[in-house]
Amino acid sequence: MLIFGHPFITSNSFYHISEITDIQRTPSNSTLFVEFNKSNLDVINHMQDHGLSYALEVKDLEGLVFAHLLQAKYIVVSEALAKSAQNVAENYLFDAKILSRVTPEQSLDTFIVEGIDGVIYPSAIIKASL
Repeated sequence: MLIFGHPFITSNSFYHISEITDIQRTPSNSTLFVEFNKSNLDVINHMQDHGLSYALEVKDLEGLVFAHLLQAKYIVVSEALAKSAQNVAENYLFDAKILSRVTPEQSLDTFIVEGIDGVIYPSAIIKASL
């Protein structure tokens, strides 16, 4: 299981961006974080075209499939969507890892039992845009 942003585990950060110019404010070889929506397609296509590592946050299963086709390394979903997303990812053999958003107060037991690839805490996401 992957765990990002928990105080017990040293992990890489994700850099939340909303524009292509925000990429310049991130460390080299960092993982970029973008919300999947139509207005961000230029940013997503830029990251894909330049072979950058990125996570896409999706709201539904349709977005999940698009994130896979857009070659996201990580696909971030809500806790409510996590199990369905994991099932789809396994059924269609996604390369991307499914990460569920969690809060510091939450237990990881459910995610472990359901076989979710990983979790991401708010502290793992750093705002890179101005």
